Amino acid sequence: MRSRLALLVAVVVAALLVVAGDVRAADPPEVALTIEQHRFVPEEIRVRAGTPFVLVITNKDATVEEFESHELRLERIVPAGKTVRLRVRALRAGRYPFVGEYHEKTATGRIVAE
Repeated sequence: MRSRLALLVAVVVAALLVVAGDVRAADPPEVALTIEQHRFVPEEIRVRAGTPFVLVITNKDATVEEFESHELRLERIVPAGKTVRLRVRALRAGRYPFVGEYHEKTATGRIVAE
């Protein structure tokens, strides 16, 4: 009886590990974006069309910046020296510009979904 119970527990644990692995595999990919000297680096990000992703924005400047994209309907304050994560929906193929609202002349970029 104990061996059957131990076998059942082992099977359940193995199944949970497989499910947990599948959930992690389904996490959207992360794309890094840095704000440095009031500029976005890189200025152009390429992503796969039809696949959601997480934009990980790190502000290395000593001042706050605001990531803004009208086309993506995204807007987020990025405090100085901090990192924020933005979930971005699956995009159709195309170009999606973004700016740093506080430094629009220098902080510009685009996401290209292909």
